[in-house]
Amino acid sequence: MLEDREALLRRLHELRSEHRDLDTVIARLVSGLGDQLQLQRLKKRKLKLKDEISWLEGQLVPDIIA
Repeated sequence: MLEDREALLRRLHELRSEHRDLDTVIARLVSGLGDQLQLQRLKKRKLKLKDEISWLEGQLVPDIIA
């Protein structure tokens, strides 16, 4: 169980890092009037990462019975 949690935390860290990196790349493309198709693909990837991050965070938080 602890190993699973550590693996989830490592994956979460990787996804957050990639998400931040995409922020930087997207900002450069926007400021430099880059390729719109590439920009659109990067934004979609960023949204997918956000969904994965949210899912992982949900897995790491224990269920609380109200």
